[in-house]
Amino acid sequence: MATTVRRTVLTLPAAPVGPPNPLPALRPLDEMHSLDERAKQELPREMARQIGYEPLRTVLPVRVLDGYGRERTPTRLDAIVIENERLRATVLPGLGGRIHSLHHKPTGRELLYANPVFQPADFALNGAWFSGGIEWNVGATGHTTLSCAPLHAALVPAPDGGEMVRLWEWERLRDLPFQVDLWLPADSDFLHVGVRIRNPHEWPAPVYWWSNIAVEEHESTRVLAPAEEAWQFGYERSLRRVPVPEWQGADRTYPLRGEYPADYFYEVPDEARKWIASLDADGLGLIQTSTDVLRGRKLFLWGSGRGGRRWQQWLTAPGTGGYAEIQAGLARTQLEHVRLDAGGELSWLESYGPLAADPGAVHGDDWGAARVEVEARLSEALPRAEVDAAYEAWRPYADGEPAESLATGSGWGALEVLRAGYKLPGTPFAESTLGEEQAPWAELLTTGVFPEPRGVTPPGPSLVAPYWRDMLETAPAEPLTEYHLGIAQWHAGDLAQAVRSWERGLHRASSRWPLLRCLAVADQEGGHLVRAAERYAEAFDDLCQERRDDGETWTAATAALGREAVAALLAVGRTAEARAAFSRLRPAVRQRGRFRLIDAQLLLAEGRTEAARAVFDAGFEVADLREGAEILGELWSQLTDEALPDAYDYRMRPPG
Repeated sequence: MATTVRRTVLTLPAAPVGPPNPLPALRPLDEMHSLDERAKQELPREMARQIGYEPLRTVLPVRVLDGYGRERTPTRLDAIVIENERLRATVLPGLGGRIHSLHHKPTGRELLYANPVFQPADFALNGAWFSGGIEWNVGATGHTTLSCAPLHAALVPAPDGGEMVRLWEWERLRDLPFQVDLWLPADSDFLHVGVRIRNPHEWPAPVYWWSNIAVEEHESTRVLAPAEEAWQFGYERSLRRVPVPEWQGADRTYPLRGEYPADYFYEVPDEARKWIASLDADGLGLIQTSTDVLRGRKLFLWGSGRGGRRWQQWLTAPGTGGYAEIQAGLARTQLEHVRLDAGGELSWLESYGPLAADPGAVHGDDWGAARVEVEARLSEALPRAEVDAAYEAWRPYADGEPAESLATGSGWGALEVLRAGYKLPGTPFAESTLGEEQAPWAELLTTGVFPEPRGVTPPGPSLVAPYWRDMLETAPAEPLTEYHLGIAQWHAGDLAQAVRSWERGLHRASSRWPLLRCLAVADQEGGHLVRAAERYAEAFDDLCQERRDDGETWTAATAALGREAVAALLAVGRTAEARAAFSRLRPAVRQRGRFRLIDAQLLLAEGRTEAARAVFDAGFEVADLREGAEILGELWSQLTDEALPDAYDYRMRPPG
């Protein structure tokens, strides 16, 4: 059977992602994978240098996605199926190019954890993310901002004379184009994945990549990699070198033998073949291998404790089994970024497929023998030389032009190509993909003037790269231009100049709340909390008077600004003003789980402890609860000495 590619529709119970948050992300969402400065001093020099290389200050120019809920309805999702007589891969181009399923036909086994629902949760760098399948994490430490975004997809010629599927997009945190080529040779048990990241600029860029593979988790599931040591990250913001497999009295290669969530970044020797596998009690499961450029391997486990189990339940449907993640990346750990020189590129090939190994060896007491057994079976199924040869065969085809479009991504790549005239063979960013969000920036590019909006509406997304900042600086200084200029300056670290731009814009602005909110954030960052609260209150009042309808854009803006304003007012003890702002939100917004939590905080600040406790007793779910957030436990402990109920226990680290 020759390899076939077809479009189809996958219907899943799904919660809509919702509209983007219209407020610019001047501060990053809390990213769990960060280290205390003291911890960095004890690391190897190369690792410490790469951890300190160009960390993100914000997720600009990307917008935060926090408008989703928990109500799921049957939803049709566009999918692409790549299939031969041995393997069937189902890809979701509209959701970051996620491989939802990898089905081995001869055995009838699903090789991945295929989540039966689509439920966004606050795990990505910009918010919305979902669990399951294979995801392509590109950009910076964390789950990619493209987790719930569409990618371009097309058919391209494959090295064996057939067809393969190309996914590509412009990654906006680092301003770099990338591609993922999915090549399933006829009669192969392994899906090859060719990846390329290019730097078309005249300066070096930090690069991040981790392929994240969700696999089913059982008591007998064991994760194996060619390593005797690992760097353990346990969400206490420290990184420590530990032995593999046993540490602190437990075999940590079995995901359920730890209590709390943890990462294990394996110390794979330079000369070793790069692979990682997840095998069940019978020695069956999935193995991933790659060319040597992709050097890192990792196990993430939720653990067997209450918090990890609660997160597992949160991310899927009731009654669904748990999962662990096995991963492969460019560096030893996910806290690091590597340098990509001007005009350079990075490319490699990964392979995913089934593995059958002797269960006695896999689960025996001899870790070395277990690794030898897995690597021997991998060598039989897919020799190392064959992976290297597949990479060499694929590489000339990476520039092949797409033949038939299967899906369309964003217009941001087209805007960058329009601006700079980049030549990017194999990944066309057609001008026809430019849309409403890119239109004002295209006009700035061609006329030197940033256009005023046609009607009263929240400002559109900002661009922050140096060349766009330069254009804004020379454009006529209208209030909206000053707003976007200040955001670009803020992103560049020039906070004082950003404030000056926003203050200039405020003097002439008819719509004041976007500028006031930016100034309020600047005040908070500068420690001027009272002035920040006053500006937030003024901004929220201005927005409430200006909003034109109850459409999703205005509702999103009101909810986002109201949430920030209430928090700022509570922080300086202005409880009555915080309550007044809260009461101006629409009733439907106040009933969301996030705002039920805010109501409980307000009630506590008002001295109404029993009423705050009643909010918990009635039950609520914070749809956008951030990974690692401890606010529920912290607030509960202020209300009662009772144990935190399971429904609110999302703790990812030991107490204290």
